[in-house]
Amino acid sequence: MALNKKYTALQKKIAALKSAVVAFSGGTDSSVLAKIAFDCLGKKAVAVTAKSATYALNDLKEAKKTAKLIGVRHVIIKTSESKNKNFTNNPLNRCYWCKRELFTRLRKIADKYRIKNILDGTNGSDGFDVRPGFKANKEFNVISPFLERGITKAEIKMLAKKLNIPIKAPNACLASRIPFNEKIIPGKLARIEKAEAILKSYLGDGNLIRCRDHNDILRIEIENKQWTKLLNSGINNLIKKLKKSGYKYITLDLEGYIPAGLR
Repeated sequence: MALNKKYTALQKKIAALKSAVVAFSGGTDSSVLAKIAFDCLGKKAVAVTAKSATYALNDLKEAKKTAKLIGVRHVIIKTSESKNKNFTNNPLNRCYWCKRELFTRLRKIADKYRIKNILDGTNGSDGFDVRPGFKANKEFNVISPFLERGITKAEIKMLAKKLNIPIKAPNACLASRIPFNEKIIPGKLARIEKAEAILKSYLGDGNLIRCRDHNDILRIEIENKQWTKLLNSGINNLIKKLKKSGYKYITLDLEGYIPAGLR
């Protein structure tokens, strides 16, 4: 089906809901969804962003900017997945416990505004890596309009351009940088956030960057096309900054970016 037809069907689907809370990280997927929800539902659309130690502070700032650009009502909540041992023990289904916490809070916001529906940006390209959080979607009856209409990430980017929504590099919670079964602790999350901020300032904020935490070792995953940016005299200064963030060894993964759980 052509994208225009998918887009029209998507608008009809969301308009028929009458009201919706959107799980809004501020990334491209959720931003496009929030924009469409606002266009279709107006004041009956509420974008909700979670604030916790597992999300970079800069992501929250970007979410605020994008919500303001869209004009949608924006609510910021605090989530407490870091207090749940089922999450902090970092099992293979870590994302389930994070999503469960998020959707529990979103349900409370939805009830507060007398809204029945919760939407998220899961799409037709998801499912090719490990995503145990899907189980929480089903438990809380979260609607994934992009997935239902078979709209892929590439098509969401096209819609973003059409709707004047900033396209951003894919991101995920900071806990995804810690290998499964290694405990998630605030100190690790903080140094991962700091290291990624340093690399983004060096490589550019729009680039896909993952700082995988292996205790003393920082394993950097970036797209192969970015490697040439590391081949200059500024690399030594970059390494010094990264070591100050809490790592003894700085490494570059020659396989490039691979989603957590697929190695």
